[in-house]
Amino acid sequence: MNNNKKVLELNNVIKTYRQGKQNLEVLTGVDLEILKGDAIALVGQSGAGKSTLLQIAGLLDKPTSGKVILDGINVSKSSDDVRTDLRRDYIGFVYQYHNLLGDFSALENVMLPMIIARKSKNEAKERAVMLLEKMHLSHRLNHRPAELSGGEQQRVAIARALSNSPKLLLADEPTGNLDPNTAEDVFETMLSVVKETGLSLLIATHNMELASRLGSQYKLKGGVLANVNEPILSKITKNFY
Repeated sequence: MNNNKKVLELNNVIKTYRQGKQNLEVLTGVDLEILKGDAIALVGQSGAGKSTLLQIAGLLDKPTSGKVILDGINVSKSSDDVRTDLRRDYIGFVYQYHNLLGDFSALENVMLPMIIARKSKNEAKERAVMLLEKMHLSHRLNHRPAELSGGEQQRVAIARALSNSPKLLLADEPTGNLDPNTAEDVFETMLSVVKETGLSLLIATHNMELASRLGSQYKLKGGVLANVNEPILSKITKNFY
């Protein structure tokens, strides 16, 4: 459950791309508020702008207009250096493709963001081991990505996203490349860790069954975001957070 602390606010966010001589408006005035402990599903057809919204929420892209407020800080027009620091300290990313470094072990892949954030090697290793244990990978610490299954690779990617203790976890189709059983396992493991740590989650997914198990569902269509499941939710999902 949340404590009403706002982790992220999007206020009238518009995103327009130049396509030849025309402007393509992908987001046409998105408003979204994410509180501490919220677990929100973002659904919509391919091309609806889900990834664009996540990139803006994650400070990887800037809106054409509107405000992006992260932990009370208006970052809409912040410099690239400031946005990079905020991304490192506040946000974790999980993508459809795990993007692990092939020459590094699972343990080293999770340690790397902490080393970049100037944590000591011992501190980084201790936390990486702990996170991989939570992801049920204690027996795979020294395996490289090519030696891991697809589900194991994605769990390493989730552990890596959590390495710097973010306040917000953004996930873009994190189970999209997995078979149904593996997707279920990865999803449940991710939710368990999210619930335990109390961070906020925004996940873009085509899987409506998985989306229905989160606290809120928003649908992106025609550049507009709408809550599609309020106030109807099962007591189980209502009480999950």
